[in-house]
Amino acid sequence: MTYASLMVAVDDGLHAALRVRLAADLAHRLGARLLGVAAYQPDYPRGYGETAVPMGMVIEEIRQAALTKLASCEQVFRDAGSLSDRIEWRSELDHPVRFLAQQARAADLVVVGRYARNEGVSLGAAVDLGDALMRLGRPVLIAPPGIERVEAKRVVIGWKNTPQTRRAVSDAMPLLRRAETVQVLRVGEEDDAAEIADVARYLALHDVKATPRRIAPSGWTAAEELQRAAVEADADLIVTGAYGYSRVREWFFGGVTRDLLAEASACCLMSH
Repeated sequence: MTYASLMVAVDDGLHAALRVRLAADLAHRLGARLLGVAAYQPDYPRGYGETAVPMGMVIEEIRQAALTKLASCEQVFRDAGSLSDRIEWRSELDHPVRFLAQQARAADLVVVGRYARNEGVSLGAAVDLGDALMRLGRPVLIAPPGIERVEAKRVVIGWKNTPQTRRAVSDAMPLLRRAETVQVLRVGEEDDAAEIADVARYLALHDVKATPRRIAPSGWTAAEELQRAAVEADADLIVTGAYGYSRVREWFFGGVTRDLLAEASACCLMSH
């Protein structure tokens, strides 16, 4: 398995160019195509749409302003993505996550960004991380703000014996095989040791240099333990499952997923 096609979500935020550079560098090292994707949902006056006759001039102005923002996103992508040998651009006036989910059919891995407080991204262009994780049907690489390269030479797997984590490990295999060290980390009791040892042996069959590590429960949350382990191992990638469910158009996440989405300083590859 390899990544032949990477996709990156582009917007008009402060760190969009760094995110594109991260994706372009990764695509270049993997010999993959890089797709840039952006969508903007115009804030039309309530009760009107693109084809409405009343207030037509106002609506057209809003539409043109949205197209201008998309053109700006494309320029950011082409400038920052120049390192990649093969790039392609796709954009539309649409809901950002809905359009990204449609285009994800053409990608093995989708790169999205976690926004800084001062990101400044337009509301109509913002990609909600939780929404993307649940809807894309692809592994998602989440880049913290300000990060422009993920080496993935040292990787920490946050292991829990669930379908989501097993899927994440499988989805991350192209990166795990290239890593110098991979740590299979389980925060749990002593009887979990055999489980993570089994995972490490499984990864070895796929030419992954993996070692098991169990951490006994402490006062730290599992997400904090994962981040501490990543710092200790000098790892810049955490691989784990994403756990969540929808209730009336809102996504609710388990503690580890929620905390990593909110505060992880390393890139996170998650699968749902």
